Amino acid sequence: MKLLVILLSLTITQITFARSYVIFSMAQDLPMGFDNEVVRKNYYVNLGASQGIKKDSILDVFRIISIQNPYDNKKRVNYKVKIGELKVLHSSTDAAIAMVNSYEKEDVPIFELNQFMIGDHVAINVD
Repeated sequence: MKLLVILLSLTITQITFARSYVIFSMAQDLPMGFDNEVVRKNYYVNLGASQGIKKDSILDVFRIISIQNPYDNKKRVNYKVKIGELKVLHSSTDAAIAMVNSYEKEDVPIFELNQFMIGDHVAINVD
C-alpha cells in the first residue's frame, strides 16, 4: 500500500510540473515606409530566470505541425519542427523578452507563415 501511494504521488508530481513553454505575445516597431527600414520585433515567452534563462541565452523555437494521413485511416501525424532561434534581451522570474537570432533556414520545411507566431513552443538551446 505504501508503495502504491509513493508511486501515485510521484506520478501526480510529474504531471503537475510538466509545462509547455511558448511565445505568448509579441510587439514590433511601427513601419514608417523608409528604404532599407528594419522593423524590430520582441517576443515574450513564459520561460524566465527560475528556469535558468538569463540575458543572451539562446532559445530554440519549434512549431507543431499536424497533418492528416489519408492513407492510414485519416490518422493525424504531429511533427515538432525547429523553425528558428531567439536571443534573450531581458529575463524576469517567470518570463523573458527575446528577439530573433540569426538562423540558417535552408533545412526548414515550408510553413504557411515563416515568422514566429504566438503559440510556437520554445526550449532552452543546450548546444
